[in-house]
Amino acid sequence: MWWQILLIILALLGIATGIFMWWDSANRKEVMALTFSNLEFTNLKDGTYIGQFIGTTSHLRDAKVELVVEEGAIKRIIVLKGAVSEDGKPVNIQKGATIDDLYQKVLDQQRLDVDVISGATITSKTHLKAFEQALIQAQQ
Repeated sequence: MWWQILLIILALLGIATGIFMWWDSANRKEVMALTFSNLEFTNLKDGTYIGQFIGTTSHLRDAKVELVVEEGAIKRIIVLKGAVSEDGKPVNIQKGATIDDLYQKVLDQQRLDVDVISGATITSKTHLKAFEQALIQAQQ
């Protein structure tokens, strides 16, 4: 008897997963098609800049970051919306990696075309797009 209940639960979980994947497929396609500009990371205008990625098909993976520039260089990146907890701390999104780790790669390599966090490609790309939007503002 218990194995029948377990089988029903597993079947319902499988159906729910399938429905979610179908519902989210347009958002996944949108994010996977994102491209990034080859932007300069030097001689930025001092200030605080907000960049966002807002999905057109779903808002499940929207991201918003604050970029602080001092003396022409990026000093801080604060995730305002996305892969952060309610109190603003970065959450582990895959094997202990956080969006802060991704942003550190961007700063180290001075480019947006970095290896994303394995297993969190979509989340990584939306946060990179938000970062790009803030960086464009800092260049103007």
